[in-house]
Order: sequence, then structure tokens, then C-alpha cells
Amino acid sequence: MSGYNILDVKTSSRSQFIDITGQVRQLVADAGIREGVCYLYVPHTTAAITINENADPTVVQDILNQLEKMVPWQGDYRHTEGNAAAHIKAGLLGASQTIFISNGRLVLGTWQGIFFCEFDGPRQRKVLVKIIAG
Repeated sequence: MSGYNILDVKTSSRSQFIDITGQVRQLVADAGIREGVCYLYVPHTTAAITINENADPTVVQDILNQLEKMVPWQGDYRHTEGNAAAHIKAGLLGASQTIFISNGRLVLGTWQGIFFCEFDGPRQRKVLVKIIAG
């Protein structure tokens, strides 16, 4: 046993946010702990994980649009693989998140959701989830 769960995420476009809140909530429920911490980690250099509003899908589109303006796909990059923008965007958003668990549930704000962030898709990806009681 690895000591963590793996969520498989299949992306369908170059840049995409996928709401994985429900899947993470289910893992927490299955763990059966009342108090603790949920760690999320993305083991990819061109993908990230973030927490933001999941009630209005235009928020996600606004974030993707602004990231593209800040770090356009075509640019004066030295990375010869052709996906430097994806590496930069992933670095800006980050590879991990930590969420408290209280009363057996993720402690998220009313409008918050957990998003897997793809910047070099489409691809088959993974999110590692470690749930610790305490």
C-alpha cells in the first residue's frame, strides 16, 4: 500500500480546469476520519492544483484567459520542448494544496472547489491524495 490515494484525471484540451471536489470529498468520507488534514499533490511539471470558486464557471474561464495573457503559449522561451508556458503556469499555481478536515468533511468555503489545472493537454494525469487523522 502506498499510503495515499490516486485520482486519475483525463484532460481534453491544452488548458483546462477540472473540478475534482466531489472525488476528494468521497475519499475523505471513505477514510472515515472526523478530524485531520487532506493533502493534494500533482506530480506533473505542466499541471497544477488550486482552490477557487466552483459555483460560476465563468470564474474558471476568466482565470484561464488571464493566465494566457500573462504567459502566452507562443513567447520568447528558451525551453526547446515547446511547452515553456505550461511549465510557467503550473509554477504560478503550484503543485499542492492542504485542506483541513472537520466533522468528517473538507473545510472549504461556501463557493470553493478544488480544481486540477491542465496546461499541456490533453493528457492522462494523476492527483495524489493523502488523508491524515489528527
